[in-house]
Amino acid sequence: MIRLCTDAPDFEPAFLALLAQARETTEQVDDAVAAIIAEVRAGGDAALCDLTQRFDHMTVTPDRLRIGVDEIEAAVAVVPAELHAALDLAATRIETFHRAQLPADLRMTDAEGLTMGMRWTPLDSVGIYVPGGKAAYPSSVLMNAIPARAAGVGRIAMCVPTPGGALNPLVLAAAHRAGVSEIYRVGGAQAIAALAWGTDSIAPVDRIVGPGNAYVAEAKRQVFGRVGIDSIAGPSEVVVIADAAQDPRRVAIDLLAQAEHDEAAQAILITDDVRFAAAVAEAVAVELPSLPRCVIAGASWERHGAIIVVRDWDEAAALTDRLAPEHLEIMTADPAALFARVRHAGAAFLGASCPEALGDYVAGPNHVLPTGRTARFASGLSVFDFLKRTTWMRGDAAALRRIGPAAQALAVAEGLQAHARSIAVRLGNG
Repeated sequence: MIRLCTDAPDFEPAFLALLAQARETTEQVDDAVAAIIAEVRAGGDAALCDLTQRFDHMTVTPDRLRIGVDEIEAAVAVVPAELHAALDLAATRIETFHRAQLPADLRMTDAEGLTMGMRWTPLDSVGIYVPGGKAAYPSSVLMNAIPARAAGVGRIAMCVPTPGGALNPLVLAAAHRAGVSEIYRVGGAQAIAALAWGTDSIAPVDRIVGPGNAYVAEAKRQVFGRVGIDSIAGPSEVVVIADAAQDPRRVAIDLLAQAEHDEAAQAILITDDVRFAAAVAEAVAVELPSLPRCVIAGASWERHGAIIVVRDWDEAAALTDRLAPEHLEIMTADPAALFARVRHAGAAFLGASCPEALGDYVAGPNHVLPTGRTARFASGLSVFDFLKRTTWMRGDAAALRRIGPAAQALAVAEGLQAHARSIAVRLGNG
């Protein structure tokens, strides 16, 4: 774990080293993924079955690629009532927040008499990838499917690997609650290839969303252009800004909540008090052994964790913008005032009673967020990822006479004579 102080003479190079940490996988999978995509494009369902046998150690035939309604219903039936209630609460809140995002169409008429507008329409189809390897995340099903449904997407297809043939009941229950019934027992790069290019059993989609391993991420990169994608997600991260009035144990647990995701996850504390920084570090050491995922969380904290002591909150805000974290927790006397100074964060959690874990499940805003400092230019998943904009305009002859000559002149200057002539013939000078 790295300890930094902004008043130290070597702070800047040390902080730059922290920013430059290589937390992404170093495994080179681009060639392997390209081969898998080519195999699926050439072999279709047969290739999917062969790849599923190879990677998930499960024999499947084309007629069994899709998970049947009876299997979904059986899985839903074994989920305890309290988990159904939790899924329902989360789904209701996620849907309410995302439906509130739906934009209105635009229409305006300017002084020259030209009427213009912008129309929003949903995508026709979306593919959702749900991990099924080290862990299964029913919350990701809700966070990806419900915004698509709120946007009005007509078809949602979901792919989830089932290693050894095992179905995760809670994942299927989450899909059922989100209204997704088209589910395929296919994972990895082959699932992304199938969603992008299509097979006899899986119709292609227009956009693919959802997290995955290095092979899934690389496959999304390679099919981009054929289809849209949400992002290339990297390891998760959190920055916690806390003052000395906070409970060190709470702060330590919030840091570990991020660290337990992955050995490459990153948790950073920024505080203005040296003694509080030491208390949090000690609390992390106390809490860590009791976690079931202590090996993962410990590796993350040791390799990528950091505690930064600043002189004031202006420094804290400036450093946060340079980190541009996926998650930002602010636990200070006036968290809203400090948040107003921060420009770059995927999602912010304000106050001592609003931990990031609340946003992972039931708060309502999306937990699919920009990682790897991409919050400088990217945003979290929303209904806008499942909508597209079409601009339109309508003008009469009078409007054309007012603005057409300028367009004609620019077309001539660019050497595009047909462009110029298409205006000229309507103005009577072509």
